[in-house]
Amino acid sequence: MEVKRDTKEKFHVITVESQHLSANMTADLCKQITTHLDEVIRNVVLKLTGVKTIDDEGAECLVKTQQAFYEAGASFVICEMTTELEDALDHQDLLELMNVTHTESEAWDIVQMEEIERELLDEEGSPGPLSPSGGI
Repeated sequence: MEVKRDTKEKFHVITVESQHLSANMTADLCKQITTHLDEVIRNVVLKLTGVKTIDDEGAECLVKTQQAFYEAGASFVICEMTTELEDALDHQDLLELMNVTHTESEAWDIVQMEEIERELLDEEGSPGPLSPSGGI
């Protein structure tokens, strides 16, 4: 599987260049993405521009990876999904569990807002990780 990586100020952009994500490919991708949680820049934006299909297990892996990011106090946003992929994830009832935007710019905005929210919560001493539906 081919991916492009680009590091911005507050997040990594990972662009998947395959049309299909099998369960094994997605598991490898999620494993690679999760390594960013140990880095200074921990937030990830996953661009799925060319992906048209994904195995059920692969889709579930993305949901679990996103949850791991939020539990660790980092952002994970998926952007630029094809209509085919959105429909498949919606059919599996997984789309509503994901933090999805139409553009990379919108994903960047979400990462920034979540960073600010985490900083405010840290200042207030409030425990608990953010979730994609946690007020954004």
